[in-house]
Parts: sequence; structure tokens; C-alpha cells
Amino acid sequence: MSDYDSVSADVEHEEEIPEDHPRYQDLLTRHRIEAGVEKGITHLQGMHAEGRGSAFDYLLGEETIPSADDAERAAAAHLLLADHPVLSINGNVAALVPGEMVALAEAVDADLEVNLFNRTPERIDAIADHLREHGAEDVKGLEADARIPNLEHKRAKVDADGIYDADVVLVPLEDGDRAEALDEMGKTEIVIDLNPLSRSPQVADVPVVDNIIRAVPNMTEHAQALADADEAELRSVIEEFDRERALENAEERIRSGDL
Repeated sequence: MSDYDSVSADVEHEEEIPEDHPRYQDLLTRHRIEAGVEKGITHLQGMHAEGRGSAFDYLLGEETIPSADDAERAAAAHLLLADHPVLSINGNVAALVPGEMVALAEAVDADLEVNLFNRTPERIDAIADHLREHGAEDVKGLEADARIPNLEHKRAKVDADGIYDADVVLVPLEDGDRAEALDEMGKTEIVIDLNPLSRSPQVADVPVVDNIIRAVPNMTEHAQALADADEAELRSVIEEFDRERALENAEERIRSGDL
């Protein structure tokens, strides 16, 4: 038995997973989701969603393909140009990339807002506290004093001065019906989803078909590189991005990639 064969998916600390393990990212994400459930951040349904994403990531080669990197750069440009950008955070996002979301928010001067399908006061508080532990100073989503039109479930609940008022929203690991509802509100929507055929990336202005643990740090790097760009340069980055081609490239990689 190799050392890799002895690595369990339910390790107590992620530092126990060797970074040169061939399935390192998969083991890392599974561990973070499980730890999130124990901490009251992630709902059990999030484990199923993570499993689906893991399968698509495997078919993508577990790497950021060029079209996804282009999408991440366009996303950074949108966030930098926005008057009021907001980064939406659900349980899986909080478990997988809490510090990375805080870093992105700082790079593009965006608000962080907790938004949950399985919403309880306890989960909202747990996620907000978790984000603060990773450097967040202000977390929205606790007031939930506005509603997204045409949604009946609890993900319709948002802050009036947060997602409801935003012009650009990053909605990673998003429900399709909420993505459609935000699109109908006229918001510029950036979606991170490993399935290019799901409703969320299909309606997004910028569909990012990548693993969130790669996508969010990449967006931050692009935002930092574009920090001194003027409005014309940022708009050029956005105009050069072809969302349809990005979706086609991701589907082509999934269907014919060299595994």
C-alpha cells in the first residue's frame, strides 16, 4: 500500500492531506464540506452538491482551462467597474473559500452577504462568525429586509442595502431559479459552476466553469493586476470575453478531455 492509499477523506485536519496527492483538491474540498457540517455552516444537502461538482471537475482535468481563466479576468473587471458589487455566500462557499472570499471582497471593494436556501438564524450567525474569523469586518445577510421578486423559498431573502441594491453580484454555487430571478432584476451576474449546462451559468453574464477553490483566488489575482486599469481598459476586458464560447469550451473539454 502506498502512502496515498492510506489518506482518508475524513482526516481531522486538512494539513494531513499531502499536497502532492493526485486527488488533493478533491480530498481538500470534501474535508472542508464535512467540517462545515460539523460546525453548523454547511447543510447536509451541500455534500451532495459538492459530489456533483467533483465529478465535473474530474472531467475538466481538475484544472482551470483557458476559457475559465478568461472568465475570471472578465469577472474581476466587472467587479472593479461596479458601483455596488456584492459577493453572495452560501454554506458551501463559506466552508470552502472563506478567506479567499474575504480577500476578493477587499480587492474589488465589495460587500459580503450570506444567502441560504436552508436558512436558520443559527446558520446565518455561524457563517457570519466564520467569515469574521477569516478577516471579514462587515457581513450582510442578517437583516434580510428585502426580497428578490418571483422567488418563494428563503433564498429570496436579501438585504436591501446588499444584494437587492447591487449592480454586480457574484453568486458562486448558485441555485438556478435564483440565478434566473437575479437576471430578471437586471443585475450583472457572475456565476461559478462546474456544470456548463446547468441553469445558473446559462443565464450568467460571466459563467465561470471552474472549481471555486481555484476560481476565487484567480479572480483576486486578476483584480489586483487590473487595479490601476482605467475604465476603458476594464470595459475592453469585458467586451473581449465571449460567454457562449466559454460555455462551449467547457462542454467540449468535459465531453472529449484527455483524462
